[in-house]
Amino acid sequence: MTMETPAEMKVLLVIPCLNEAAHIETLVRQLSAGRGNHDMLIVVADGGSTDGTRAIVQRLAEEIDGLVLLDNPRRIQSAAVNLAALRYGEGRDYLIRVDAHGDYPPDYCQVLLQEAVDTGADSVVVGMKTVGFGAFQKATAVAQNSKLGNGGAKHRAGADGHWIDHGHHALMRLAAFRAIGGYDEGFTHNEDAELDVRLRRAGFRIWMTGRTFMTYYPRSRPLALFRQYMGYGRGRARNLLKHGMRPKLRQALPLAVVPVAIGALLAVVHWAAAVPLLVWAGLCLAYGFWLALAERNPHGPLAAVSAMIMHFAWSAGFWQEVIGSRFRRAAA
Repeated sequence: MTMETPAEMKVLLVIPCLNEAAHIETLVRQLSAGRGNHDMLIVVADGGSTDGTRAIVQRLAEEIDGLVLLDNPRRIQSAAVNLAALRYGEGRDYLIRVDAHGDYPPDYCQVLLQEAVDTGADSVVVGMKTVGFGAFQKATAVAQNSKLGNGGAKHRAGADGHWIDHGHHALMRLAAFRAIGGYDEGFTHNEDAELDVRLRRAGFRIWMTGRTFMTYYPRSRPLALFRQYMGYGRGRARNLLKHGMRPKLRQALPLAVVPVAIGALLAVVHWAAAVPLLVWAGLCLAYGFWLALAERNPHGPLAAVSAMIMHFAWSAGFWQEVIGSRFRRAAA
């Protein structure tokens, strides 16, 4: 440590949420208890919950000072954070974004603030540890924690502290956030990676801390996982198209899954057309069985199925966005 955290920092903590009645009270109480002596305003930006989330937050606001419920008419996370920064960010130094469907160490916010001060970073990002409970959720967690599911992404796997291009959003200087215009609300997914492109191009720096992390709970049903990763694929495609970028190798490999699956339909003409699809599926299953043997994890084989759902959905979403954008340009 080269610097000491100031005795008091003005922080805006935003929790975008939608139907999180099962988690929101525990999360808010934990974050409130972890404020230390900082002036930390907690804003729950609700996208129209119908499960009692709003009533829980309103009740807590009567008990906990510095807790606000904010309506988020646009429902999406990018709009939630932008609106909270606009309404409540004036005079505050840092923005901390917290996912409602996750768990955090008790000193999470304190560590983020210390890292921001020590490194001088404009943004501090964290690694994600994925945890599941039911059989499918546990298998999906195994997949997302492995290279089979995350492609070696450091914000998934975690790493020692270092400068990085992109990571899971945690803390950002509000001055930097405002300077680049906040999140692009045209993005329902991948808005964090898109913002990081503009952040870096504007000369700001992103630090990935190795001193804290978040725990994430993946989707517990195959269809929900498929929809989530289709959204991720569309978001990544929009990001690349907007900024004229090429996908990285770990992103490019899953892109081939849908074309390979379509090509396999030609197996009715010649069996060889199905070989690429069978190779992909075989490699995924082999990796799953390797996980089961090498790590003694009984969910390894099912993790391969989760990974295949993720690969196929990501690829489908990506190509849907790419093809759709070309049609939109042609019609304009």
